[in-house]
Amino acid sequence: MSQGAFELAIVWPALLAGLLVTASRVALGVQVLARGIVFIDLAVAQIAGLGVIFADWLGFEPHGAAVQAAALAAAVLGALLLNWTDRVWPDVQEAVIGVSFIVAANAAILLLASNPRGAEHLKDLLIGQILWVSPEQLVVAALAYAGILALWFGLGERIGRTGFYLLFAGAVTLSVQLVGLYLVFTTLIVPALATRRLRRARLAASYALGALGYATGLALSLLTDLPPGPLVVCVMTALGLALFALGPRRVAGPGGA
Repeated sequence: MSQGAFELAIVWPALLAGLLVTASRVALGVQVLARGIVFIDLAVAQIAGLGVIFADWLGFEPHGAAVQAAALAAAVLGALLLNWTDRVWPDVQEAVIGVSFIVAANAAILLLASNPRGAEHLKDLLIGQILWVSPEQLVVAALAYAGILALWFGLGERIGRTGFYLLFAGAVTLSVQLVGLYLVFTTLIVPALATRRLRRARLAASYALGALGYATGLALSLLTDLPPGPLVVCVMTALGLALFALGPRRVAGPGGA
């Protein structure tokens, strides 16, 4: 296999992973921005990552079913807890989300303290291993995201606050294991933030921004040998700033989509 063919074989699964994450995060990102709970993604993703680290600490296979179940269970419990705090302490919900993130992050560090590969595990959780996504992971993610999006667009506001948090937990659990916590948060917030002034085709513009960010970042990674995750984060943010600067000057109403 030639060098070019080898690089293409690695990049295509990574790009598909990015497109799948974009598909699931963008619509939720618009809602997160409207609800004023921007950092919920970081908190729930970190809690899901804590579930992965805890299962690894117990000795389960890194990519086995037990680890996936632990990640999903942790994310769902975290989402239900934040849903409860959103009802009883809505005025300080963002602060509660921040504390949840910090506690989960430091609990993960404590669990990894005695692991000789702890620093590597923590790095994988934060910036991901998007270039090494397997076809099996992509199939599972595609099916799960299709179900999540069908529920989201099919039920809309009828899904309720609890349903929103549970869908969010499921999407985060898959996304953080595909691309890492930093990319999950960037894909959720940057497209929604960059298109907040658009009155028409907001979702389409957000999806296009996410897809272009992944494609450009991965291409630059091949050309420069720099890590793809941080490159995609920086590229998508730069594109988002450009789109925001070139867009309309007035903010669209909450229903802009």
